[in-house]
Amino acid sequence: MQRLFTMFPGGWPGVGLLLLRVAAAIPLMFNSSLDLRGVSHSWFHATQFAAISIGGLLLAGLWTPIAGALKTVIEVWLLFSSADAAVAHLLRAVLGLSLVMLGPGAWSVDARLFGRKRIDIRTR
Repeated sequence: MQRLFTMFPGGWPGVGLLLLRVAAAIPLMFNSSLDLRGVSHSWFHATQFAAISIGGLLLAGLWTPIAGALKTVIEVWLLFSSADAAVAHLLRAVLGLSLVMLGPGAWSVDARLFGRKRIDIRTR
């Protein structure tokens, strides 16, 4: 899993990646939860729950490259399947793609699980 991530920057770059993850996750989760109301198709519910789950993964910073790639696929599919808000779907697809390339940052579950560890070895 370490090969999926280039680095886990902290400081201001880490804050920037956190904001990028939030900007990618919130619209996906919000729009998917709004689409769940009033529709009785079981396959539609499954896709909306998958989109909400992907948004949750992005928000937590867990499996960020995989979740970002799935978000990009979803947004490109929505871009070509609906005529409304094409620019918004394109922007969200670019956000997901940038998370694939940059990684999650220091404030993420991925950084805690797969980040570099420092081991101090003391000799007597």
